[in-house]
Amino acid sequence: MNEDKLVAILALQAAPGVGDRTAKKLIAYCGSPQAVFTASKRDLTRVDGIGSFVAQALSNDTLFKQAESELSFIRKNNIQCHYFEDASYPFALKHCVDGPILMFSSGNIAINDQPILSIVGTRRATPRGVSFCEELIAQLAPFNPIIVSGFAYGIDIVAHRAALANNLQTVGCLAHGIQKCYPASHRKYRSNIENNGGFYSDFWSNAPFAKSNFLKCNRIIAGLSSATLVIESDQKGGSLITANMAFDYNRVVMAVPGRPSDTMSKGCNDLIKAQKAHVLTSAEDVMLQLNWHQKPTQTPVQKKLFVELTDQERIVLQVLQETGKEQLDFIAIKSNYPISQTASLLFALEMKGVVKPLPGKWYKMI
Repeated sequence: MNEDKLVAILALQAAPGVGDRTAKKLIAYCGSPQAVFTASKRDLTRVDGIGSFVAQALSNDTLFKQAESELSFIRKNNIQCHYFEDASYPFALKHCVDGPILMFSSGNIAINDQPILSIVGTRRATPRGVSFCEELIAQLAPFNPIIVSGFAYGIDIVAHRAALANNLQTVGCLAHGIQKCYPASHRKYRSNIENNGGFYSDFWSNAPFAKSNFLKCNRIIAGLSSATLVIESDQKGGSLITANMAFDYNRVVMAVPGRPSDTMSKGCNDLIKAQKAHVLTSAEDVMLQLNWHQKPTQTPVQKKLFVELTDQERIVLQVLQETGKEQLDFIAIKSNYPISQTASLLFALEMKGVVKPLPGKWYKMI
């Protein structure tokens, strides 16, 4: 990414009243981050949700001064940047409407076709919760999942440590600048995590520690993965917020049930009762929900070339040919078919051996 574009993206991040959703609308309307700042106020106010306050804020020259200062810090500290339209930006997060327009990372994160699991829970983990988390990750290790969590006390750091112990890549999502470390006592884990994974954040280097930061961080934890697993949780807390975000993103959510009298099981039990989470009692439950117990169907490419398809099936297949992998809702939108009809067409394509269903209502070509 060239520096002019990166400075414009940073300036957009710094603009008052411009969140990630609004920024994406502006970029889509104007054509590029740079074009947002050359557009007239009149043109900007034509964008849905953009009023005179935001249009005026975008004309403030101090935005670029702030952006250039942050860019200098990024270059000096070798921080990696990931724009939401770039290939290096996590694929699953691209489908979250409130996903960051720009993320920062450190370490050696390599998200390819590996499954990604977010594991969250209380900061006051019980011995039972710690043991369950460690055993779960060890049992799932043969599938080589990337383990995502929030690098906090309790279940988060247990998940990171267990991933490292099983030689799995692990990613910590931070609620502050990428160069900072909170809690400070976890600094001893940073180098090991960065050697086999790393950290993501969408906060600038000068971002203050604030409760709202953790809420924003939760959307990245939920959006990165195909499934969010809640090990332990009280009736309130960040892990429940993450689970609800994952549910809203149409991802698989699972929770470990417990006795009604167990404080750290109340949140998990509530998720299950509300039918927002599947029951999680063992690694087999995860394997079942994510189809990991099934061996991939080997279909020779030569046979696919001669499969007879209807005109409607070809339209749906063309969407997958363009993206490689897509969610049901987006396939329906791009195909201009109702979701129910799209689901039927995808099932027909699956039966013909050209499409494979994935967890979370995702589909890909075989």
